[in-house]
Amino acid sequence: MAVTIENIDLDMEEDQDEVTPLNNDKLAECKKELGNAQFKMKQYGKALPYYTEAIELCPENANYYGNRAACYLMQGQFTKALEDAHKSVAIDPKFVKGWLRIAKCTMAQGDLKSAETALNKAKELEPSGAVLQAELNNFNDLKMCAEKGDKAYNSGDYRMVVYCMDRALNIATSCSRFKVLKAECMAHLGNYQDAQELANEVLAFDKQNADAILVRGMCLYYQDNIDRAFTHFQHVLKLAPDHVKAMEIYKKAKALKQKKEEGNEAYKTEKYQDAYRLYSEALTIDPKNVANNAKLYFNRALVLSKLKKMDESIADCSEALKLDPNYLKALLKRAQIYMEMTQYEEAVQDYEKAAKMDKGRETRKLLNDAKLELKKSQRKDYYKILGVPKTASTDDIKKAYRKRALVHHPDRHANASEGEKKEQEKKFKEVGEAYGVLSDPVKRAKYDNGQNLDEFGGFPEGPESYVFQTFFGDGGAHFFPSSGGGFPGSFSFQCS
Repeated sequence: MAVTIENIDLDMEEDQDEVTPLNNDKLAECKKELGNAQFKMKQYGKALPYYTEAIELCPENANYYGNRAACYLMQGQFTKALEDAHKSVAIDPKFVKGWLRIAKCTMAQGDLKSAETALNKAKELEPSGAVLQAELNNFNDLKMCAEKGDKAYNSGDYRMVVYCMDRALNIATSCSRFKVLKAECMAHLGNYQDAQELANEVLAFDKQNADAILVRGMCLYYQDNIDRAFTHFQHVLKLAPDHVKAMEIYKKAKALKQKKEEGNEAYKTEKYQDAYRLYSEALTIDPKNVANNAKLYFNRALVLSKLKKMDESIADCSEALKLDPNYLKALLKRAQIYMEMTQYEEAVQDYEKAAKMDKGRETRKLLNDAKLELKKSQRKDYYKILGVPKTASTDDIKKAYRKRALVHHPDRHANASEGEKKEQEKKFKEVGEAYGVLSDPVKRAKYDNGQNLDEFGGFPEGPESYVFQTFFGDGGAHFFPSSGGGFPGSFSFQCS
């Protein structure tokens, strides 16, 4: 009767004392075959116990260690796999599969030196194997990515580093060094969330990984959470007192915080020149700290506005918005200055952006006010034409009209060139229009509210003549004798 594995297992349970060395060898082979069957079905967790039993039965069989190493590899347990692979070649130095598995494990861990040694050994034993060639290709790709990544890092090309590390990690799937380097470069590029997640992935397996802790601190620092960043930098320096990167960024963080606080204090005490200097010095400390530098530019813009340097204040607001396009305060401040400088189109553009960020009533009111001022600015400025302020009384407007009308009346410019005559006629008409609106309380109120001229119901034909005749009866011709054609120097208009 044929002996089955089940029968062997039962015999083992019934009488283990009767098991001979020969039976151990056969039983170990059966265990190995059972493990292989599970391995082929990708049931690696079920395959492992069979390989372990085979090893226990025959602890000097290189193949059994090699199979279990392969199983650990498929589970991503590279440390255990490497241990078994080393054991296999210790038993049989000519075991090619063992060397190849050492190479695969060390490549997965990013240990290029050990991987190269193992591959050279396998190549000596079996120069033309297909598996060997595949692992050599992987090694060459990994080495190229690592070298190219190091070169890009030294030149500050962080995007290239991320690209190289992505490719490297397809092979070196368990390499903490590559993961942390990628995370650090992502932090430099402003991708803080992904950088933190990758650093956390490393810390889940190695809680004392100083480089990963540093990356988390960097992300906090670059997001202007300096106090929490300090805690991480201090932790790194406790683990590795000579950590150069940690010392450098810790010093920058402290200097930046101190300068900013000194600048804020100078601003509060109205020492604006000192505040400007301190904010300017803070901006030179770390150009990579985008979030903090955006705030420094905004703070300096406030100082410049206090110093009445409006163009420079606008420029600093713009710099803040380059660094942080969603910086609402900087956008509102720039819009406010545009309003003060009567640059209404620019103010409307900024307030429209602000209204999309902030749906509040106040922002909407600011936008509406800017639109109104823009609309006003696009009409004729009747107050300017008459040379009176917007607060002018009715009498002030009448006096101003009389003066302007006489200055631009066509008869006064009868001897001027044709071009000058047309220009004076145009101004004379505008003076009439201005008076026609501003002398009427209803029309003036509408004008002040931003309504256009055509919304006022128009004027009688020739408004300037109509208005002038209202004051002078004969259109003022008696003031401008046709024989003289000029304005008498001794004339002084007296209002009635």
